[in-house]
Amino acid sequence: MIWFVSVDLKQIFTQKRNYPWLRPDQCLRCQSLRIWSHGYCHRFFDGFSRALLMKCYRCSDCRCIMTARPDSHFPRIHAGCETIRTHLKQRLNHGFWPVSALRRSRCRHWLANLKRQVQAHLTYQWSGLISGFDQLNQQGIIPVARVS
Repeated sequence: MIWFVSVDLKQIFTQKRNYPWLRPDQCLRCQSLRIWSHGYCHRFFDGFSRALLMKCYRCSDCRCIMTARPDSHFPRIHAGCETIRTHLKQRLNHGFWPVSALRRSRCRHWLANLKRQVQAHLTYQWSGLISGFDQLNQQGIIPVARVS
């Protein structure tokens, strides 16, 4: 299970296992208070040359494993939410992708998925793809994920 936390990725990159992780108050699944450390897992994020160590916790009662994830990122996506939004806004407003280290094929993938998500979930409730991005994000839907 993903546990979204507010963290500084640069500090995690430099401090590695010494980063002061906060402990969850209770299990995200069963609300048990018996939470134990379960080590670390490697996760990749844009802008870093190697995988970062994300803290994991385990519930003793339901055996749920909670993995920390920065709240600035969508699940399963390496780029930050604001980076994605900025790239899409640049493309939609000016007709070209911004100059960055991100591959254009990835950006085109986000744009195509955003169009699909808006058509699938918002229908006539939106005015423009960027406002659709914001509305989907507020509804808890990943705007650039594939439509299921």
